[in-house]
Formats: sequence, structure tokens, C-alpha cells
Amino acid sequence: MQKITRKNPKCMPKPVGNYSHITRVPKGAGLLVTSGQIGIDMEGKVPSNLNDQITNTFTNIKRALESEGLTEENVIKVNIWATEEINWDYFDIQWDQLFGTAYPSMTIAYISELGLPELKIEIELWCAEI
Repeated sequence: MQKITRKNPKCMPKPVGNYSHITRVPKGAGLLVTSGQIGIDMEGKVPSNLNDQITNTFTNIKRALESEGLTEENVIKVNIWATEEINWDYFDIQWDQLFGTAYPSMTIAYISELGLPELKIEIELWCAEI
């Protein structure tokens, strides 16, 4: 059976965080892309605190994956946009609870604003289904 593989080539510097430099998707895999997941709860409320938004965002990521019968193993790329500095100690707890050590490739960008003024973080997933 073909698998998604992740690696950090020895010829490259070690990642500066919990991600993989290379994620290889087998030929013929299905592709699923989510819209940016945000820190909104089921009542439509967005907390003002970034860490609370991070918690809600990861809850929404888990729900999105589950709704399609996918797991963290299917996630191949994550794009993260934030409007203020991320508390990485807090973020990494959420990240590691979701991904364990099957770290996808990742890009992080700090930007001036997102689509709604109260949003402080948005996370988009690229997934492969084998």
C-alpha cells in the first residue's frame, strides 16, 4: 500500500519547528483542501484572546478532518496566517496533540489583518487521501 511520506533531508538544515521539509504524496491520491479554519465556536462567537482562538481553530480542524473521514495522517501541508505573535509554547501543545510526530509541511506568515477584524489566526489544510 502506498503511503504519504515525510522527511527532512540530511543535506538541509533541521526544521526550526515541528514540521517536515518534504511531504511526498503517492501518485493517484485524492486531494482535499479546506478553507482557512478560524477560531469561531459553534455559537458563532470569536474569542478576543489569540490562544482561545487557537484552541477553537484546532477543534474546527479536527471536525473538518472527521467530516471527510480523514485523520492527521492525511494532512500534507498547513498554511498559517496570524495577525499577532503566536505563543509557540501554547500553539505547539495543540499542534502536537493533533499531529503527534507525523508533521506536515508548514508555512507561517504574520500579516496585518484577516477577513474579519476580530480574527487573529487562520489555518488552511491540504490533505491527500490514498
